Amino acid sequence: MDLVKRNYIFDFDSTLTKVEALDILAEITLANNPRKDSVIQEIIDITNLGIDGEISFTTSLEKRIQLLKANKADLNPLIEALKKQVSKSIESNKAFFEAYANDIYVISCGFKEFIDPIVAEYNIPTERVFANTFEFAADGEIIGFDATNPLSQHNGKIECLKGMNLSGEVQVIGDGYSDYVTREAGVADTFFAYTENVTRVKTTENADYIAPNLDEFLYVNKLPRNISYPKNRIKILLLENVHPDAFEKLSKDGFSVETVARSLSEDELIEKIKDVHVLGIRSKTKVTKKVIAAAEKLMTVGAFCIGTKQIDLEACKENGIVVFNAPYSNTRSVVELAIGEIIMLMRSVFQRSTELHNGQWNKTAQGSKEVRGKKLGIVGYGNIGKQLSILAEALGMHVFYYDIEDKLALGNATKVSDLSELLAISDVVTLHIDDNPANKNFFGKKEISQMKEGAVLVNLSRGFVVDILALKEALESGKVSGAAVDVYPEEPAKNGEFITQLKGLNNVILTPHVGGSTEEAQKDIADFVPNKMMAYINSGNTVDAVNFPNIRLPRQTKAHRFLHIHKNVPGIMAEINKVLAKFDMNITGQYLSTDDKVGYVISDLDKEYNQDVLNELRAVEGTIKFRVLY
Repeated sequence: MDLVKRNYIFDFDSTLTKVEALDILAEITLANNPRKDSVIQEIIDITNLGIDGEISFTTSLEKRIQLLKANKADLNPLIEALKKQVSKSIESNKAFFEAYANDIYVISCGFKEFIDPIVAEYNIPTERVFANTFEFAADGEIIGFDATNPLSQHNGKIECLKGMNLSGEVQVIGDGYSDYVTREAGVADTFFAYTENVTRVKTTENADYIAPNLDEFLYVNKLPRNISYPKNRIKILLLENVHPDAFEKLSKDGFSVETVARSLSEDELIEKIKDVHVLGIRSKTKVTKKVIAAAEKLMTVGAFCIGTKQIDLEACKENGIVVFNAPYSNTRSVVELAIGEIIMLMRSVFQRSTELHNGQWNKTAQGSKEVRGKKLGIVGYGNIGKQLSILAEALGMHVFYYDIEDKLALGNATKVSDLSELLAISDVVTLHIDDNPANKNFFGKKEISQMKEGAVLVNLSRGFVVDILALKEALESGKVSGAAVDVYPEEPAKNGEFITQLKGLNNVILTPHVGGSTEEAQKDIADFVPNKMMAYINSGNTVDAVNFPNIRLPRQTKAHRFLHIHKNVPGIMAEINKVLAKFDMNITGQYLSTDDKVGYVISDLDKEYNQDVLNELRAVEGTIKFRVLY
């Protein structure tokens, strides 16, 4: 057991708070100044020069106070603003400041007048706050500072620490070079560069540790913390040019995120995934059994698309890996393309456009029809099929649908119980079928023969559901008057040359799998999928997982949360609770959900735990994965 007393010295600006306090004060005092933006930028520049040691701190302080033109009355609104700007991980680890109050100090080149009220809420009294103090004129104007305070001078933090004469180990946590110099001077034993709010190269280059958040600092020191494992240590790999909003969202939440613009081969992914906790892909990367076997740390996979055929869902489940997708985010994009292509096919727009591109003027109404009053047959009445139904009806089409499951009709749509019946009456047939392997060549010669003569076909679902050669024959014979195809049985892994048997047919609109590829859809996906993955990592929630029992539960305060994934066999819950009872752990909440293969239980407990209870829970027979969340 480590019996060495430790003293934890925190900086204030950009460490305990997200901001530099004097910059916020400038926002207040210069609110009506026409030169506000330029003056504030000048203050920020001076602040950074002082922090990095490029100018003397005394000079930095003097220049900023001159520019601020602040009054004592401005301090109350400043304090209220700073209360809302406490660093995220500081705020979430308030219990640490309460438990270790006697070991925590604040040393700042800021001012006690606004620091004391902020840190008091974190159980740090004024006698453990070392900072500058303002000098006021009779009318309350801030005219200067106490120049005798060592913190107003160059390397003032060194002199301050010397004067405190602390016994035991001294750890300094701050964002600036002026914090690091305490370590260089030998008055601090360890320096943590705190980068949650700002990263200063000169500071991080010299640090003993880089702490992207307080969780990392507490983890290194084996101190109690809000979460068991710092988010910055959780590695996320995003492939296939996933929208940058996903990177921003996940990074902002504190995770370590790497992006790769292309898909990876199986061998490349096996090599890359060894230390990855979270994987994000689109449709080209294959997550196979071999990949999963190599992914020792993988917790979740996010498919930034609708389909999950590229992921071995069962292998993921058996290894305790939760899979999410985006079943709704690109629905509107696919539906709008379907509507546009239906209109273009019915109006022969593609043929007329091709003729003009070839220098031929052919103004004719032959083969050009309105969609109003026509019958639309939707095969697959899921999210896309339903929304298409509504929009098509708004255009005046009569909507019919076929689905193997019992689906409630929206609007005036009519359910047809037999596919052949639907095909016989429809002027337009559009396919919205899932990626079940059983659907290969679902739509072939037989189904095409059952279509109304001269009808059109739209396939924006899966390439393998349509027999391409049978469709080509029908298009050439006139049985099918036109088609729009966005998906193909075999698609290339990257942009470049591509040949399809439908190439050259003037009554076919060909698009390269772009049904869901709109800026809006990709942004929505980049919001939806990361939210699901973060909910699982941060809270254990599995709602909307495609391969796992679904559990949603609120985050608990003053409790511990254990996540246990196990084989769905009799007796495991009894064994888990037996272990908890053995260590006198009181269960405040417990949530279990199962499917035919796995069980997933979340246990919330209100008692401190040790390594022994964790080891025994991991050792329960049938355990797939066990994780302490917080």
